[in-house]
Amino acid sequence: MERSGFKTALVLVFIFLAGVLIGGIQMGVFDFDGKQPESQGIQQQEDVARLQTEKPEASQRNIMADDTVRNIVARCGDSVVKIETQVTMDSSSNPLFNDPFFEEFFGDSLQEEQQQQGLGSGFIFSEDGYILTNNHVIQGAEKIMVYLSLREEPYEAVLVGQAPDLDLAVIKITSGTAFPFLTLGDSNLVAVGDWIVAIGNPYGLDHTVTVGVISATGRPLTIEGTLYQNLFQTDAAINPGNSGGPMLNLDGEVIGLNTAVNASAQGIGFAIPSSTIQGVIDDLKAGNSRIRPWMGITMQDLTPDLAAYFNLDITEGVIINTVVEGAPADKAGLQRGDIILSMDGQTVSGSEQLQSLVRSRLVGDSVEIVISRDGVEMNFVIKLEASES
Repeated sequence: MERSGFKTALVLVFIFLAGVLIGGIQMGVFDFDGKQPESQGIQQQEDVARLQTEKPEASQRNIMADDTVRNIVARCGDSVVKIETQVTMDSSSNPLFNDPFFEEFFGDSLQEEQQQQGLGSGFIFSEDGYILTNNHVIQGAEKIMVYLSLREEPYEAVLVGQAPDLDLAVIKITSGTAFPFLTLGDSNLVAVGDWIVAIGNPYGLDHTVTVGVISATGRPLTIEGTLYQNLFQTDAAINPGNSGGPMLNLDGEVIGLNTAVNASAQGIGFAIPSSTIQGVIDDLKAGNSRIRPWMGITMQDLTPDLAAYFNLDITEGVIINTVVEGAPADKAGLQRGDIILSMDGQTVSGSEQLQSLVRSRLVGDSVEIVISRDGVEMNFVIKLEASES
């Protein structure tokens, strides 16, 4: 009995010691006195302090969790709309339709008006149905139909306000109930590398979601003769039909309006920052369309190579390529080949700068232009008129 009791005691001691050792392994490294090493204790305290001081919203904004995009789409998707437009085109303006060969086969039917449809995106920014989109999406439309994911039948929208120089427009739909809407975020807080989510209707594919990052900020881009100076560049897939759709940050706020894609490249899309939108959205919502002033010229920068080729003494300025007949520049007497040197006393170094100077003026303003013609400097006064587009 004593030997048996002794063995039992040894087994209990072994179990106890094994438990202590296993517990020590599970809880961390211990000194022989059973305490954590001082250096490790300090490190753990620093880690806890760091975690306590970190702002949750900053972590959520900068870290893409597995369900982040899903949650953004669930919250914001119903506020994104598909826009279809209808424009009547006069088929007689097409030279092919005036060809006797085609008239022999199709007769007078060629002279009938043709209906052309357009496609784009937009988002609701107020519960009473105001929608922001690109101006080029609804430009010249006789009928604007808006489709929401919450309803099968479309709404017919009315045009409220336009800013062609910014490619922005506000339209409105009406219903007896409140609409889901998105809020504008602060694009000034956006940095290169930030995650973004784009929602739109590329090629008519409803509510397509793409994800990317901000590739660059402050990008200038000229589209059909109009200069846009402060665009976001992104690698998120943006295709025809995405125009007017929102670019969202990870808080579900609109930080940009998708507006263009470089068709000759992959992963290069552009968006108008919300800071630009904020400056005009109230005016557009109130029905105050913004009219762009223009001179009525096409131009190109005077480069050192061109200056050397034409044996010019000047090395910077803007060369006038064409002057639109009847436009303000034409009325003032400017000609093709003139080199614009300054506007209102400010030296002009390039076409982008000149466009910015003109856009900063109002329709009806008179501006003084200094040009070089055949080596002789000349002064002209141009009265700016409303752009035709």
